[in-house]
Amino acid sequence: MLDSTLILPDALTVEAAEADARFMRLALAAAGQARLEGEVPVGAVVVKDGEIIAVGHNQPIGRHDPTAHAEIVALRAAASKLGNYRLPGCELYVTLEPCAMCSGAMMHARLARVVYAATDPKTGVCGSVLDLFAHEGLNHHTEVVGGVLAEEASSMLKSFFAERRASARRTVAP
Repeated sequence: MLDSTLILPDALTVEAAEADARFMRLALAAAGQARLEGEVPVGAVVVKDGEIIAVGHNQPIGRHDPTAHAEIVALRAAASKLGNYRLPGCELYVTLEPCAMCSGAMMHARLARVVYAATDPKTGVCGSVLDLFAHEGLNHHTEVVGGVLAEEASSMLKSFFAERRASARRTVAP
């Protein structure tokens, strides 16, 4: 006889997934701000104990700063707000899989958790190109969760680059 027991998801798991989606939507809104400024639409949010500590969006073009990625902007703001370069117990939500620079900063900040939306097959180091956070030789290990609202983030990035390519073709056309 088949077991007809219904297995329900753990309430804490459902609550955590809902919180992840809520904070990722805020990161997507920050990515939208980057897009309005002509930047690659990536947004980041730092959270501690369920409270938003900082929000950042890509600004390397506007700031003339190659380090002004959304994650770095958010980490700097969070460190300033908390008065500490270490951010233990903090989580960072970002709309695109972090690069090596941003991941290194996250490790130095001692983040508890990183949650990202879309994968980055060209520079992502949370499993796409490398899996930096899983490297056993590093002294700090951060939990990494990928794919939260991935479709929304990926769609925003794809449409941004499609618009850029179309604009470039119009500029070059005779």
